[in-house]
Amino acid sequence: QVQLVESGGGLVQAGGSLRLSCAASGGTFRTYAMAWFRQGPGKEREFVAAISWSGVVTADADSVKGRFTVSRDNAKNTVYLQMNDLKPEDTAVYYCAADRWGRGDSLQDEYEYWGQGAQVTVSS
Repeated sequence: QVQLVESGGGLVQAGGSLRLSCAASGGTFRTYAMAWFRQGPGKEREFVAAISWSGVVTADADSVKGRFTVSRDNAKNTVYLQMNDLKPEDTAVYYCAADRWGRGDSLQDEYEYWGQGAQVTVSS
């Protein structure tokens, strides 16, 4: 059983930056593909970015390309989401998810474990 805990969310002005962290415990972190999803107010949860178990960034959503970067540190059992040039439409609860031996797909059903989420609010 893998536990995932997100941190680093908060309130930021448009154009600002935040870095989310997701700390994993209870499993062999390096064997998991990790992904970030988000759910904005009144919206369905959507894919943001993913990184395979080997550290290759396999996918990121068009809406965040060039602004968000996913990375992982297997020594710290942590995956990160660096978010730059934030926009009000990035306001959402951000979730990290884990998929054992995954390729880093964008499909939510591929991920077995989920964190509780971190709120990111971008003011205009």
